[in-house]
Amino acid sequence: MRPRERREGGITGLETAIILIAFVVVAAVFAFVVLSTGLFASERGKEAVYAGLGKTRGTMELTGGVIASSNGTAITQVTFSVTLAAGGDTVNLRATDPINRTVISYIDANIIDPDVGYTTNTLTGSNDGLLQQGELMTVTIDFTAQSSPITVGANTTFVLEVKPPTGSFLVIQRTTPPAIDQNVIDLY
Repeated sequence: MRPRERREGGITGLETAIILIAFVVVAAVFAFVVLSTGLFASERGKEAVYAGLGKTRGTMELTGGVIASSNGTAITQVTFSVTLAAGGDTVNLRATDPINRTVISYIDANIIDPDVGYTTNTLTGSNDGLLQQGELMTVTIDFTAQSSPITVGANTTFVLEVKPPTGSFLVIQRTTPPAIDQNVIDLY
Protein backbone atom coordinates (compact mmCIF):
# COMPACT_ATOMS: atom_id res chain seq x y z
CA MET A 1 0.00 0.00 0.00
CA ARG A 2 1.03 3.36 -0.84
CA PRO A 3 0.85 6.11 1.69
CA ARG A 4 -1.57 8.81 0.91
CA GLU A 5 -0.23 12.11 -0.10
CA ARG A 6 -1.00 14.82 2.31
CA ARG A 7 -1.91 18.11 0.85
CA GLU A 8 -2.08 20.95 3.22
CA GLY A 9 -3.44 23.94 1.38
CA GLY A 10 -4.98 26.97 2.99
CA ILE A 11 -4.94 30.69 3.24
CA THR A 12 -1.69 32.34 3.99
CA GLY A 13 -1.32 35.30 6.29
CA LEU A 14 -0.90 37.68 3.39
CA GLU A 15 -4.21 36.70 1.83
CA THR A 16 -5.95 37.06 5.19
CA ALA A 17 -4.50 40.52 5.65
CA ILE A 18 -5.70 41.63 2.20
CA ILE A 19 -9.25 40.40 2.91
CA LEU A 20 -9.24 42.06 6.33
CA ILE A 21 -8.06 45.36 4.86
CA ALA A 22 -10.80 45.21 2.20
CA PHE A 23 -13.46 44.70 4.89
CA VAL A 24 -12.08 47.62 6.92
CA VAL A 25 -12.05 49.91 3.88
CA VAL A 26 -15.62 48.98 2.93
CA ALA A 27 -16.77 49.51 6.53
CA ALA A 28 -15.02 52.90 6.68
CA VAL A 29 -16.64 54.04 3.43
CA PHE A 30 -20.05 52.86 4.66
CA ALA A 31 -19.56 54.65 8.00
CA PHE A 32 -18.54 57.86 6.20
CA VAL A 33 -21.65 57.72 3.99
CA VAL A 34 -23.94 57.12 6.98
CA LEU A 35 -22.37 59.93 9.02
CA SER A 36 -22.39 62.47 6.18
CA THR A 37 -26.02 61.60 5.37
CA GLY A 38 -26.96 62.11 9.02
CA LEU A 39 -25.13 65.44 9.19
CA PHE A 40 -26.77 66.59 5.95
CA ALA A 41 -30.23 65.59 7.23
CA SER A 42 -29.72 67.38 10.54
CA GLU A 43 -28.51 70.50 8.72
CA ARG A 44 -31.62 70.47 6.51
CA GLY A 45 -33.77 70.05 9.63
CA LYS A 46 -32.08 73.05 11.21
CA GLU A 47 -32.73 75.12 8.07
CA ALA A 48 -36.41 74.14 8.17
CA VAL A 49 -36.69 75.20 11.82
CA TYR A 50 -35.04 78.57 11.13
CA ALA A 51 -37.26 79.14 8.10
CA GLY A 52 -40.33 78.46 10.26
CA LEU A 53 -39.10 80.88 12.90
CA GLY A 54 -38.49 83.49 10.23
CA LYS A 55 -42.07 83.08 9.00
CA THR A 56 -43.57 83.67 12.43
CA ARG A 57 -41.21 86.36 13.73
CA GLY A 58 -42.75 89.14 11.64
CA THR A 59 -46.20 88.59 13.10
CA MET A 60 -48.37 91.62 13.77
CA GLU A 61 -51.33 91.60 16.08
CA LEU A 62 -54.51 93.60 16.20
CA THR A 63 -54.66 96.05 19.10
CA GLY A 64 -58.12 97.33 19.93
CA GLY A 65 -61.22 97.26 17.80
CA VAL A 66 -61.99 97.68 14.14
CA ILE A 67 -63.77 101.00 13.65
CA ALA A 68 -65.82 101.72 10.54
CA SER A 69 -67.02 105.05 9.22
CA SER A 70 -70.15 105.26 7.12
CA ASN A 71 -72.15 107.69 5.02
CA GLY A 72 -75.42 106.41 6.54
CA THR A 73 -75.99 103.67 3.94
CA ALA A 74 -72.60 101.98 3.40
CA ILE A 75 -69.21 101.65 5.08
CA THR A 76 -66.77 104.15 3.59
CA GLN A 77 -63.61 103.37 5.57
CA VAL A 78 -62.20 101.00 8.17
CA THR A 79 -59.53 101.82 10.77
CA PHE A 80 -57.64 99.41 13.02
CA SER A 81 -54.48 99.48 15.14
CA VAL A 82 -51.57 97.05 14.90
CA THR A 83 -48.46 96.33 16.89
CA LEU A 84 -45.76 93.68 16.66
CA ALA A 85 -46.12 90.42 18.54
CA ALA A 86 -43.45 89.66 21.12
CA GLY A 87 -40.15 89.02 19.37
CA GLY A 88 -41.48 90.12 15.97
CA ASP A 89 -39.30 91.69 13.29
CA THR A 90 -39.85 95.15 11.83
CA VAL A 91 -42.71 95.39 9.30
CA ASN A 92 -42.77 97.92 6.46
CA LEU A 93 -46.15 99.71 6.48
CA ARG A 94 -45.21 102.34 3.90
CA ALA A 95 -48.04 101.88 1.41
CA THR A 96 -46.19 103.74 -1.37
CA ASP A 97 -43.03 101.60 -1.39
CA PRO A 98 -42.86 99.69 -4.69
CA ILE A 99 -41.20 96.59 -3.18
CA ASN A 100 -40.91 94.92 0.22
CA ARG A 101 -44.08 96.47 1.59
CA THR A 102 -47.14 95.17 3.40
CA VAL A 103 -50.07 94.32 1.12
CA ILE A 104 -53.69 94.34 2.32
CA SER A 105 -56.34 92.28 0.51
CA TYR A 106 -60.10 92.76 0.75
CA ILE A 107 -62.43 89.77 0.32
CA ASP A 108 -66.22 89.45 0.62
CA ALA A 109 -68.89 87.36 -1.11
CA ASN A 110 -68.85 89.58 -4.22
CA ILE A 111 -65.47 91.35 -4.32
CA ILE A 112 -61.84 90.27 -4.15
CA ASP A 113 -59.32 93.07 -4.24
CA PRO A 114 -55.79 91.68 -3.76
CA ASP A 115 -54.15 95.06 -3.07
CA VAL A 116 -56.24 97.81 -1.48
CA GLY A 117 -54.74 101.20 -0.80
CA TYR A 118 -54.24 102.25 2.80
CA THR A 119 -52.72 104.97 4.94
CA THR A 120 -50.97 104.70 8.29
CA ASN A 121 -50.65 106.93 11.30
CA THR A 122 -48.06 106.34 14.02
CA LEU A 123 -49.54 106.61 17.50
CA THR A 124 -46.39 105.69 19.45
CA GLY A 125 -42.83 105.46 18.17
CA SER A 126 -40.98 106.95 15.25
CA ASN A 127 -42.93 108.20 12.27
CA ASP A 128 -40.89 106.37 9.60
CA GLY A 129 -43.59 103.98 8.33
CA LEU A 130 -41.84 100.97 9.85
CA LEU A 131 -43.66 99.11 12.61
CA GLN A 132 -41.03 98.25 15.21
CA GLN A 133 -41.10 96.74 18.70
CA GLY A 134 -43.04 98.93 21.10
CA GLU A 135 -44.71 100.97 18.37
CA LEU A 136 -48.42 101.29 17.68
CA MET A 137 -49.81 102.29 14.30
CA THR A 138 -53.30 102.77 12.92
CA VAL A 139 -54.12 101.57 9.42
CA THR A 140 -56.98 103.23 7.52
CA ILE A 141 -58.55 101.78 4.39
CA ASP A 142 -60.77 104.20 2.48
CA PHE A 143 -63.15 102.07 0.38
CA THR A 144 -64.25 105.03 -1.72
CA ALA A 145 -60.69 105.99 -2.72
CA GLN A 146 -59.77 102.61 -4.30
CA SER A 147 -59.15 102.28 -8.04
CA SER A 148 -62.39 100.26 -8.11
CA PRO A 149 -64.46 101.64 -5.22
CA ILE A 150 -65.63 98.97 -2.79
CA THR A 151 -69.22 99.09 -1.54
CA VAL A 152 -69.70 97.48 1.86
CA GLY A 153 -73.36 97.47 2.74
CA ALA A 154 -75.37 96.27 5.71
CA ASN A 155 -75.00 92.69 6.98
CA THR A 156 -71.85 92.03 4.92
CA THR A 157 -69.08 89.76 6.15
CA PHE A 158 -65.67 90.79 4.84
CA VAL A 159 -62.05 89.76 5.42
CA LEU A 160 -58.97 91.95 5.44
CA GLU A 161 -55.69 90.05 5.03
CA VAL A 162 -52.67 92.10 6.15
CA LYS A 163 -49.66 90.46 4.47
CA PRO A 164 -46.22 91.70 5.54
CA PRO A 165 -43.19 90.99 3.31
CA THR A 166 -42.00 88.37 5.82
CA GLY A 167 -43.90 86.64 8.57
CA SER A 168 -47.42 85.43 8.91
CA PHE A 169 -50.63 87.12 7.75
CA LEU A 170 -52.95 89.03 10.03
CA VAL A 171 -56.52 88.08 9.15
CA ILE A 172 -59.34 90.41 10.24
CA GLN A 173 -62.87 89.15 9.62
CA ARG A 174 -65.82 91.38 10.50
CA THR A 175 -69.54 91.64 9.76
CA THR A 176 -71.33 94.94 9.31
CA PRO A 177 -74.51 95.51 11.33
CA PRO A 178 -77.99 94.82 9.86
CA ALA A 179 -78.59 98.56 9.51
CA ILE A 180 -75.96 101.20 8.87
CA ASP A 181 -77.43 104.31 10.42
CA GLN A 182 -74.48 105.63 12.45
CA ASN A 183 -71.42 107.50 11.25
CA VAL A 184 -68.97 105.54 13.43
CA ILE A 185 -69.42 101.80 14.06
CA ASP A 186 -67.35 99.41 16.16
CA LEU A 187 -67.30 96.20 14.09
CA TYR A 188 -67.39 92.92 16.00
